[in-house]
Amino acid sequence: MLEGQEGLTWDRWFRIADRVESLRLDSLWRSDHFFSLMGHPERPALECWSSLTALAQRTQRIRFGPLVTPMTFRHPALLARMGAAVDLLSNGRLVLGLGAGWNDAEHQAFGIALPPLKERFDRLEEGIAVIKALWSGGPIDLEGRYYPLRGAAAYPRPLQRPGPPVLIGGDGEVRLLRIVARDADEWNSHAAGPQVYEVKRARLEEHCRAVGRDPASIRRSWMGGIVIGRDDAEVMEKSRWMHSFLSALSAVPPDKALDELRRRSWVVGTPDEAASQLDAWAAVGVERVMFQWYNLDDLDGLGLLAELNDN
Repeated sequence: MLEGQEGLTWDRWFRIADRVESLRLDSLWRSDHFFSLMGHPERPALECWSSLTALAQRTQRIRFGPLVTPMTFRHPALLARMGAAVDLLSNGRLVLGLGAGWNDAEHQAFGIALPPLKERFDRLEEGIAVIKALWSGGPIDLEGRYYPLRGAAAYPRPLQRPGPPVLIGGDGEVRLLRIVARDADEWNSHAAGPQVYEVKRARLEEHCRAVGRDPASIRRSWMGGIVIGRDDAEVMEKSRWMHSFLSALSAVPPDKALDELRRRSWVVGTPDEAASQLDAWAAVGVERVMFQWYNLDDLDGLGLLAELNDN
């Protein structure tokens, strides 16, 4: 999972895509932001959906998608059409990751409205209904508060039927997980550790029971950071790189960076050590892991991720 706003260019995107495809990793994901969230506006931030369109033709096997697209950035009718087009172009490999939107500075900078939290969740729910309805073809009439449809039709439809899987990211126990229970094919958590995740999962299962849905019908994934090296020396080398790159570590002494990342529930160590840490996530029901890959030039390191599939 690439934080594309932190330096992603076309060259880097294509090199990573080719490498991920050749390594037979499961999937490739990227954030949907307009500029650096670490205070570096000079860093390239390749537009998300343009890059996904290119990825659809560049690759043949991997699944891919945004992790996640804020509903505030694009009208859901436009997202439905974009998603259908990319799904067709990729021969049915898109996963549509959606969120409510959150970064206030980003919205202010580009003149995009960021409504209060309740309205954002209302728009997320209504937007998902619009997308799913338009993927059915049409014409569609929907009496929405924010996105009403009047005889709307969207052709061509996606290749996947009834549409690409909808992934919803987040851990909010009251409203967000209720939306997941009703509308998502996959829930992507970034819980701070397996024990916290278990609490979130139990809450999701409560919401599923309330809406009459089998919790097992929702795929469960987790997104988190990783520092992985062939041996302890390489782990330390990558730790030093991460310390220099991540603004969140600026107040942490370099020799304490790994301890701080472990405290934040990152996976840290050699492939064997990383695999052991992943066992704890599998034990609480996580089926897929998306690792945030900050060093966009570390193609060799991606090979170490592939080794985790064999553990």
